[in-house]
Amino acid sequence: MTTQGYARPEMLADTDWLAEHIDDPNIRIIDCDEFPEYRRSHIKNAVGIQVHHYIKHPDYPKDSHAYPWVAEPDVVKELMEKMGIGDDTLVVTYDANGSLSAARFWWVLNYYGHTNVKVLNGGWRKWHDEGKPTSIDRPPVVSVTFTPNANEDLICTLDYGVGQVGHSDTVFLDVRADGEWDGSNSRGNERVGHIPGAVHLEWTNFLNEDRHRTFKTAEELRSMLEMIGVTADKNVITY
Repeated sequence: MTTQGYARPEMLADTDWLAEHIDDPNIRIIDCDEFPEYRRSHIKNAVGIQVHHYIKHPDYPKDSHAYPWVAEPDVVKELMEKMGIGDDTLVVTYDANGSLSAARFWWVLNYYGHTNVKVLNGGWRKWHDEGKPTSIDRPPVVSVTFTPNANEDLICTLDYGVGQVGHSDTVFLDVRADGEWDGSNSRGNERVGHIPGAVHLEWTNFLNEDRHRTFKTAEELRSMLEMIGVTADKNVITY
C-alpha cells in the first residue's frame, strides 16, 4: 500500500497492491473514464460507468439545494447497485486523467457514507505501462444492497461559506485553473474571479509531472500548502 507519510494512506491504492488483490470477491474496481474508453480496454474485473449520474445533471432545478453537486440518494443507490457496489464492498476507483474523475467518484461514495473506497495512484496509465492485467470483458453482475447515508459535514453550503469570508481561522482554497482564478477564463460563467481572501493552488500541482500523474509525497504537499497558509489548524474550504 501507498504510505509516503500521508495522514490517511488507506485512501490510496498502489498498482502492485491492486494486482495482488484483483480477484478478491469483495473488491469492485470502477473505471471512471468515459464509457467508450472503458469498452476499448480497462483493468481486469473493472466496471465501467455508462452514464455519470452520480454528479447532478445540469438540467436539474437550479433552486434545488438539498443535494448540491451530487445526485439524489435514490439515483446513487440505483447506480451503485447496478455496478455491484454494496455496503460491504471495497471500491477502488481509477481514470486516465490524473485521478480527477476517480476522486469525484471517491467523494460521492464518502458523502453517502461509504468510506471503504480507494483511488488508484497513477490510474490507468501506470497500470497499463506496468503491463498489469487488462481486459475488454465486463465482470459478472452481482446482487448487492447499497444504503446511502449522506454526511452533510462534507458539504459547504453557500450560506455557511458566505459566513466564513473574512474569518482568520478559515482558508478558502481555490483549486481551479489559473485562468479561472484570475478571471481570464470564464468557462461560460456570467461572473469571473474568486472568493475574497481565497488562496490559489491549481489541483494539477498536487500531482507529479510525469505520464502517470501520481500524487506527490505528503512532505511535498504539506510544504506547498503551508506556503499559501493552508495548515492543519485552519478550517479549510476547497472549491
